[in-house]
Amino acid sequence: MGQCLPKHPLEDRLHSMHGFANPKRFLTIARPLTPALLVLGSLLLFSSLAYGLFAAPAERLQGETVRILFVHVPTAWLGMAGWSVIAMASIAEIVWRHPLAAIAGRAAAVPGAMFTAICLATGSLWGRPAWGTWWEWDGRLTSMLVLLFLYFGYIALAGATAREGVSSRISAIFGIVGVINVPVIHYSVLWWYSIHQPPSLSMGKSAMAPEFLWPLLVATLGFSFIFSAVVLMRMRALLADAQAEARLRRKALDSDRGPAQGDW
Repeated sequence: MGQCLPKHPLEDRLHSMHGFANPKRFLTIARPLTPALLVLGSLLLFSSLAYGLFAAPAERLQGETVRILFVHVPTAWLGMAGWSVIAMASIAEIVWRHPLAAIAGRAAAVPGAMFTAICLATGSLWGRPAWGTWWEWDGRLTSMLVLLFLYFGYIALAGATAREGVSSRISAIFGIVGVINVPVIHYSVLWWYSIHQPPSLSMGKSAMAPEFLWPLLVATLGFSFIFSAVVLMRMRALLADAQAEARLRRKALDSDRGPAQGDW
């Protein structure tokens, strides 16, 4: 007998990735992880926001408006991260046909849109005293608004394909194409003239004072945990809906077949 060829490392990774495709196996991990992420995220967020709103000093140039930073920056990051999750899930769906990829994309869309909307609202509140206007068609603001519209389009498209039984690959392609806007948002303040301040954080560098930097990092971590918990909760809800719909279809098929011939 011939010798068995050793498995390629990529095959092992794909096998382990598809191991989570089983809804039961996924739910055994998601059920205890969801409340843990929610509680830990809430504690981190509450402590960082309490410091940012009541204990942090006023900034030399921005004054008291700097307190919006502890909500605005994490929600901006999660707005972009949410679409990155959609793009990665879309790639996994198209390339590897991962069964849970479409559900993960749909689950990340709503919280991603919510954080993007909060980012735009807090940015407007900050812009009024800083720029003298509620809104400016600045590169960063405009590209962030485009991201919100992309979220709305993805949510509508994914919902329509799910209702009509159309292939979810259509919304997956939309998710991959839309990720082009994420680097545009990030580099917009560098590529074009912008009234928006340049990034204060970069790889290994920070232009922020420690009394603002560390609470901001804690707030970002807390928001991230809450975002992850919401995505897991939505994935569980979407799986439950899919399973309930599958049971209804089976019952409908059984009723259409009628009683067996021996029952007459």
